[in-house]
Amino acid sequence: MEALGGGFGGLWNSNHLFRKRPKKPESKSKSKSSDSAAATGRAGYRFPLKQAVTAGSLALAGDTIAQLRERWTKREPLNFESNALTKDVIWTLLSDHDWIRALRMTSYGFLFYGPGSYAWYQYLDYALPKQTVENLILKIVLNQIVLGPTVIAVVFAWNNLWQGKLSQLPEKYQKDALPTLLFGFRFWIPVSALNFGVVPLQARVAFMCLGSIFWNFCLSSTMSK
Repeated sequence: MEALGGGFGGLWNSNHLFRKRPKKPESKSKSKSSDSAAATGRAGYRFPLKQAVTAGSLALAGDTIAQLRERWTKREPLNFESNALTKDVIWTLLSDHDWIRALRMTSYGFLFYGPGSYAWYQYLDYALPKQTVENLILKIVLNQIVLGPTVIAVVFAWNNLWQGKLSQLPEKYQKDALPTLLFGFRFWIPVSALNFGVVPLQARVAFMCLGSIFWNFCLSSTMSK
C-alpha cells in the first residue's frame, strides 16, 4: 500500500546503510582522496525530489477524481433539451472544488509517501537482494504488514491534523482503519507482486504511485466521510 514504515526519519535516512564511511587520510599525499571523502560526507541525505513530486501529483489526481465523482453523484438532473448542457456538466464537475482537501492529500504524497516509499523499497532490496521466490513473497508480506498499516495511520493522522480534529483520531481509526486496510489487501497484494517481481527498482515508486491514483481515490473518499 502506500507507504512509510518504522518512522519517517528512520526510513528517509536509511540511505546511510548504502554509503561507505570515508576513511581518514593517512598522509598528506592522500589529500585529494580526503577532500573527496569529506565532500561526500557533507552531502548527507538527499531528499528524493523526483519521487516526492510524482507521489504528490498522483495523490492530487486521486483526490481530484474522488471529488469529481462525489459532485457528479450529487448533481441535479440536467435538462437535455437545454443548449447549455455542456456548460452545466462542466460547472457541476468543477464548481465548489475543495482546494484545502486537495492540498492536504497532495502534501501527504509529497512529504510522506514519495520519500518514505522510496526509502522503504531501497531498504527491502538491501535486506533481501536476491531475486528468489522466497524473497518475493517476503517483500509482499512485509509490504502489507508494515507498509499498509503505517500508511493508513499516517494519512488518517495527517487528515485530522489539518482539520483540527486530532481528538477524534482514535474514533476514526476504530471506525475506518481496519475496513480500509482489508480492502487495500485485495488491491495491493497483486500490485506488490508485480512491483517486486517485474518492475526495476528505479521505477517502483512511479509504478506504485500509478496504483495509488486508485488508492488515493479510496483514501480521499474515506477521509471525506
